[in-house]
Amino acid sequence: MKEPFKTAREACMKRLHSSHRISAVHSESACSMNLRIHFFSCVLVACLSGCQPAGETRFQGYVEGEPVLVAAQQNGQLTSLAVQRGDAIQTGMPLFSQDQAVEAASVSQAKAQLAQTQAQLSNLATGKRPPEIAAIEAQLKDAEARRKLSVEQLARQQALVAKGFVSAESLDQVRTQLARDQAGVAQMRAQLATARLPGRADERAGAQAQVSASQAALEQSTIKLEQKSQRAPVSGQVQDIFYRAGEWAAAGQPVVSLLPAENIKVRFFVPETRLGALRAGQTVGIHCDGCEAPVPAVIRFISASAEYTPPVLYSEKNRHRLVYLVEAWPQPKDAARLHPGQPVGVSLNVSGQ
Repeated sequence: MKEPFKTAREACMKRLHSSHRISAVHSESACSMNLRIHFFSCVLVACLSGCQPAGETRFQGYVEGEPVLVAAQQNGQLTSLAVQRGDAIQTGMPLFSQDQAVEAASVSQAKAQLAQTQAQLSNLATGKRPPEIAAIEAQLKDAEARRKLSVEQLARQQALVAKGFVSAESLDQVRTQLARDQAGVAQMRAQLATARLPGRADERAGAQAQVSASQAALEQSTIKLEQKSQRAPVSGQVQDIFYRAGEWAAAGQPVVSLLPAENIKVRFFVPETRLGALRAGQTVGIHCDGCEAPVPAVIRFISASAEYTPPVLYSEKNRHRLVYLVEAWPQPKDAARLHPGQPVGVSLNVSGQ
C-alpha cells in the first residue's frame, strides 16, 4: 500500500507546483489530505459492496380483493336496503328490494288465468254436468214409457184384427208408432252415453296446452317478482353500496359490492433474477403490520411478461431490473387478517426466518 500511496503523493505535488498558486508546504498538506479521503472512500465502497445480500428474501406487495357485484335484475325504485357498508353477511341474507306493484299484479293475473284453463280441462275430462245428464235420463225414461205403451197397443190391435173388429190399416199405424218409439229410446240412450263421455281427444289436448302455457306464464311472472328482491349470493363483507332507498336502479346496475374471504389475494413483484425460484402451488409467507405471524398463501399466478420495467435496453447486465407480477391466495380463514390496499411483504420462507 505504501508504494502506490507514495506515487500518488508525488504526482499530486507535481501538479500543484506546476500551477504556482500555493507554497510547497501547503502543497504537501493538501496532497496528503486528498489521498487520505480517497483511501478511506475506497475502503468504504469495498465494505458496502461486500455487505450486500446475495439475493432478496422478501418482496414488496399489496392486498387486493375481487368483489362480487350484486346488480338489480329489473328496473325499479329501491324501496329498502337491508345492509350497510362493513356488514358481515351470510349467503341468502336479504340485500335490497325494489318496487314490486307491477310484478305482483302480473302474478295475480297469471294465477287467475291458470285457474280458468284448469277448469276448462276438468270440464272436458268429466263430460256434461250432472244436471244435464239427469235431464237426458228423464227424457230416456219418457221414451221408454212411450215405447211400452206402443207395445201394449200393438198387442191389443193384433187381437182385434184377428176377431175382425178393426181393419188391418189400424194395425199398421200401431206398428209404425211402436217403431218410432223404439227409435226415440235408442236416440236418448245414445245422447246419455255421449253426455257421460269426456271431451274429444283433440279438445282435451288443446285444453292441456292452454294449462301448460298458463303455468309457464305464472312461473315467469313469479321469477320477475322474485328478482325485485335480491339476496346475498355469497358470504362476505359489504364493501360498498352504490344506491340508496328511493333511488332508481336500472337492470344490470350494481347496487351492493360484496367481498368474500376467498376472493382476497396478495399481489407482489419479483425481480427477474428470482423468478426461477417460484412456481404455481408454492406456499409463501405474507408479512403485514400488526400480524403476529406470517400468513401462509399459495401462488396461483405468475405473470409471463415484465411490469413496471424502466426504459433500459435488455442485456445480461441490466436484466435484474425487470420485475414480474405474482399472485398468491391465502386460506379464507387467514384472509380475514388482511385488508384490500394494505401493503405487505412476501417471503419465500413461510416462517419468515
